Amino acid sequence: MTTPSWTPTRRRLTDSLRAAAAPFCACVLALGGLATWTASGNAGRPPRIGVTDAQLFLPAPGVPRTAAFFRVTNTGGMQDRLVEVTSSAVAEGISLSRHRMTGRGAASRQLADSLPVPAGGTLDMSPFTSDVTVPATARWRAGDLVPFTLRFEHGGRVETNAVVVRPGDR
Repeated sequence: MTTPSWTPTRRRLTDSLRAAAAPFCACVLALGGLATWTASGNAGRPPRIGVTDAQLFLPAPGVPRTAAFFRVTNTGGMQDRLVEVTSSAVAEGISLSRHRMTGRGAASRQLADSLPVPAGGTLDMSPFTSDVTVPATARWRAGDLVPFTLRFEHGGRVETNAVVVRPGDR
């Protein structure tokens, strides 16, 4: 007895394509998700955070707050976020903020929960971009060093000293 050979019919081909469609779609979605994850900086080496150029503006007399600026470099392959800044020289009230230019040289300050540090990039704080708002202390003098601890979402804590400078010296 001979076995009948398999012959492709329209119905058999349609059924085979339908059966293969679900696994094919799942693979395409998984590959797309992985590509997006990699492109957004969430794959690769963990963040490697360095902090330089730490400066604290000398507070003006009678002004309750001043600003600190840091250059945060991430040489890792994954984006990170600055989530908190503390200082043993300041009791409390330190906050992160972004600056929005409103036109003609004016800016407004907006509180921020965190500041992004791109993978392979830099968060360069300035009076035009972002800063750390610090309650002013009258005892600070130009040239003093003020200790700060910066905490990152993935990169942990980094300790640094900010030099007190007059705002025009930055």
